Amino acid sequence: MIRKLRTGEYRLYSRKTDPKTGRCKNLGTFGSREAAEKHERAVQFFKRQH
Repeated sequence: MIRKLRTGEYRLYSRKTDPKTGRCKNLGTFGSREAAEKHERAVQFFKRQH
């Protein structure tokens, strides 16, 4: 899930909530939406590797 911050940057959050904190984990902050989307695809790819 990508959200735009007030600073103009984009932050990638996990889809599931973290049981410890009750919030979604921050998976990185990026300067452009394209960079955040690229990293999101990479995360999805590596989640499927076993």
